[in-house]
Amino acid sequence: MNEMIHSAEERAPNYLSPRCSGILLPVASLPGPYGIGELGQTALDWLDFLCDCGQKIWQILPLNPIGYGHSPYQSVASLACEPLLISLEELHRDGLLLGKELPTPSFGNHIAYGAIEKKRMELLKRAAERFLTDGCGADFTEFCWREVGWLEDHALFQVLWKYFQYKPWVDWPEPLRKRDKGALGRMREQFSGELAVQRVLQYFFHRHWEAIRQRARELGIKIVGDLPIFVSSDGADVWAHGELFDLNPDGRPRVVAGVPPDYFSATGQRWGNPLYRWEIHEREDYAWWVTRLRRAMGLHDVLRVDHFRGFADYWEIPAEKPTAVEGRWVRGPGKEFFVAAGRQLGTLPLIAEDLGILSDDAVELRKSLVLPGLRILLFAFDDYCEKSPFLPENFGENCVAYTGTHDNDTVLGTFFDGPNGTEEERQMRAKRRSILEKILPEPYQSLPLGQALLAWLANSEAQWVIFPMQDVLQLDGNARTNVPGKASGNWEWKLDGKSLGSVDRNFLRRLRP
Repeated sequence: MNEMIHSAEERAPNYLSPRCSGILLPVASLPGPYGIGELGQTALDWLDFLCDCGQKIWQILPLNPIGYGHSPYQSVASLACEPLLISLEELHRDGLLLGKELPTPSFGNHIAYGAIEKKRMELLKRAAERFLTDGCGADFTEFCWREVGWLEDHALFQVLWKYFQYKPWVDWPEPLRKRDKGALGRMREQFSGELAVQRVLQYFFHRHWEAIRQRARELGIKIVGDLPIFVSSDGADVWAHGELFDLNPDGRPRVVAGVPPDYFSATGQRWGNPLYRWEIHEREDYAWWVTRLRRAMGLHDVLRVDHFRGFADYWEIPAEKPTAVEGRWVRGPGKEFFVAAGRQLGTLPLIAEDLGILSDDAVELRKSLVLPGLRILLFAFDDYCEKSPFLPENFGENCVAYTGTHDNDTVLGTFFDGPNGTEEERQMRAKRRSILEKILPEPYQSLPLGQALLAWLANSEAQWVIFPMQDVLQLDGNARTNVPGKASGNWEWKLDGKSLGSVDRNFLRRLRP
């Protein structure tokens, strides 16, 4: 773990004002009525809950279409948004879905993607077709015109991807793989109706999300998004802009992204995303990245940049290698990238995800840009030392602090044995409990463990503190969002219909001024 401590002289940027707290909860994890969180009344109720609890931040995960393993970090479209989050209830209120067509309400705590995806997409397509039949209106036309730079490639990719039975685009017929203008034109003509549906789905998301954004503004709540540094090799971005990625002549990645062995995995993490040809991006004044940042900044108030180190140096893995053990560090674009983006976009309201093993270059890059970094309280217990940067007394001001992120176990799962834990895991949890008993400040010792760590975190100097919803509810490891390196079963936890009623709202209100 990186031992660099934020300097006490570092001041948080203006976009992190005022000093406050918030909750991390993916949109999909909202207690939606039809098996998954959605952008309707449930989301509005969630914002009211945050406000009532004195919370000023809602942090979410990427809004892009989910990819392999239902991960929002393996999206096939970095500029589009996930249709599954569109509100069926809102479409019903607009007369685009009939009451009898809506699914049977289901408020469990698990997202059964296999059971809901097909039915939900059928309903969304039906609503989109009715919208097109009824006459789209000027707002839809303006949306399509404004977003044309990415929307047309996304729509065509989605249609062709389905037509070719979701095969990777590198296995499509050569004229389409190489984007022959004549071949693409014929496909657009042949599938004009399906393309229109794809445009409408993105418009539905836009309209529903804007209603959420407006309510958040009224309540004084900032929405913090998440910007993955990499994109999927099988997605629309690489298909449409292959020259920007380090690919072989057949379109497959020559090298892929990941990280070497670390806290999360003994063999590292082989993410498999294609790496960038940064010299081409620089030559084009980072136009593709600027478009991506502009789009993301339009959807959120502040952006957490995932794997910030990759802009300083990144782990390059030969594509044929099965793990991340064999790789090398390669220099990234550095400060010039952020200067170029800022010149075109103005202030970049970013949070640097600066976890893991950091190089001196990555530390200096964050500091030179005056970006807040992250501090994760749970990281303090595996390699404990009094000067750990993950202990609240060592945070400093210019950071955003968490008990854990979406990649961590919950607080209870970190300190107490799960039902299927190995002997090594049980010993590690016992070691963590022993450390906690020695260092937990006296004012918090009388609180339940979950509340004790939230209060300890809240009383740090960190400008923002953010609590995963599972820790607010004091849930065990069964409620974990993601286990890095685990191939399936991730991203499926959600709030059930009764959880919010059990929250101690007075406790949350007292956590921060």
